[in-house]
Parts: sequence; C-alpha cells; structure tokens
Amino acid sequence: MIVGVRGILAAVGPDWVHIQVGGVSLQVFVPSTAIGELGSIGDAVSLHTQLRMQNEQPVLYGFNTQNSLELFGMLNSVSGIGPRLSLALLSSLGVARIYEAISAEDVAALSDAPGVGRRTAGRIVLELKGKLADHQLESVPSQSGDDGDVVAALTALGYSPSEARQAVNNLDRSSELTVDERIRLALQQFGAGG
Repeated sequence: MIVGVRGILAAVGPDWVHIQVGGVSLQVFVPSTAIGELGSIGDAVSLHTQLRMQNEQPVLYGFNTQNSLELFGMLNSVSGIGPRLSLALLSSLGVARIYEAISAEDVAALSDAPGVGRRTAGRIVLELKGKLADHQLESVPSQSGDDGDVVAALTALGYSPSEARQAVNNLDRSSELTVDERIRLALQQFGAGG
C-alpha cells in the first residue's frame, strides 16, 4: 500500500498532479482545492495517499492533510459513493464544511457538490453521523492548557493531530510564551521542514 508520496511537482491538471519521485512520475488525483496549496511546478511536495483499484487499474489519490485522507476514506465507505464522488465533495466543500454539514444534518449543503443529489446527501448524513462523532472524539488533542490550545489551532489550520502534537512537544518548555507565540513557533517548525 502506498500511504504517502514525496517528490517534485512536475505537472498540474484540473483534479490531478504529476509528482516525480526519483526517475518515476506518478499521477495522483487530488481535490481541486488542494492544487493551489501545493506550490509551483518544480517545488517539493508531500501528500498523504490512498491507492485504490478501478477497472483493474491502480489509481492513487492524494491529500494535503491526514484529516482529508481520513474523510475521503469515510466518504468511500458510504454505499453508492466512490472515490471520484468523494473527491468531488472534498473539492467542492472542503473538510470543515463537510464535517459541519454532516453534524448539522444539512443535506442541502452536501447536495451542492456536483453529482450529489439529495438522496445521496441524505445517505451520507445517515451513514456517517455516528462515525463522525467517534472520529472527532479521537481527534481531540490530548494536551491540556496552552498546549491543547496550540494543538487545536494547528489542527484547524489543516495539520494532523499527530503533526500538531509533535510540533508542540518540540517547543521550548523553559520559556514563558503566550499561546500566540507558541503557535507562531510551531508554524515555523513546519516552514523549516519540521
């Protein structure tokens, strides 16, 4: 199973990118909203991925964050929802809006995505509402106080809970920093490559 790809962005399409890894270029289907966040052709990129078989052909799907990948998997578990429709939902609504729509049982918001009718949107709400509640509980940061606030801010910015916790654990404990300063220092770690 291919769970991640790191390489050079070689080409961009409407819902796919080519990533050069060594001497091989991989086509990875991504939410259209993620393409702008990857940078320019020639930049180094890293994606969380899931390999799926379609018509006996391997197809690689990629995501900027672990949360996006997990939601993609949950959407695929809904009967009648395949990878392409899951990708369309993520492209159209984004992770946060999908979570909100499912939690609020907002069928109209989900049916705004291309290819998703009211019946399909209702099935998504019905099948994922319980799973989403369990999933959100698992994602709650384990740190307390200021650390929990920093982790919550980082996960709201799209970093996975484990990435956020690691960044917080790397911060200097001896200094008295405000929450805003700790968030800024944690973000600098991501900018410097960890």
